[in-house]
Amino acid sequence: MPRRKPFLPASSNLRRSIAAQAARLMAEDGIDNYGLAKRKAARALGASESESLPTNEEVEVELRAYQAIYQDDEQPERLRELRQVALEVMEFLADFRPYLTGCVLDGTAGRYAEVEIELFADSGKDVEILLLSNNISYEPAESQHQTPNSPEIRLRLDWDGVPVIVSVFPVQVERRQSRNPHTGKSHARARASTVAELLSS
Repeated sequence: MPRRKPFLPASSNLRRSIAAQAARLMAEDGIDNYGLAKRKAARALGASESESLPTNEEVEVELRAYQAIYQDDEQPERLRELRQVALEVMEFLADFRPYLTGCVLDGTAGRYAEVEIELFADSGKDVEILLLSNNISYEPAESQHQTPNSPEIRLRLDWDGVPVIVSVFPVQVERRQSRNPHTGKSHARARASTVAELLSS
């Protein structure tokens, strides 16, 4: 007897279903990559990975909705904790012109989120020397996608139990505003002063 294919919602609803499932995976399982979350969600719903996949923006809408409904107490508290850590790290690394980016900046950070900070230095070794001289342990962090705009090095720190990813770029590319490959929009990033304002609001 042939296997019956799983029921798939109509195409107009499939994108929404995949987006909602991807959002749940990001909120509950700690997946921080939109593409991976969408592919896992599509497979879980019996859809092909190339069929009706939602945009990152659609998943973000569902993620914010999920957090508001199911993590309404936990998520704001965790977000504030992560932003406080981000500010501490940025103040410590102030000589390297730090910027906060990622989910801690945009407000979608959940219980498993990492603080993502971009630095601009003459050499990544300068950052490593500062960390070593202050007895701050770190380890290399792999880049998800190697491109011409990839950082020189990525380091993973443990800052009072909070995971922090530091990406170090050459000084000369600081003014070059990178863009999100999925949306074409400018890559959001913020200085320490902006993070302090978010904490005070």
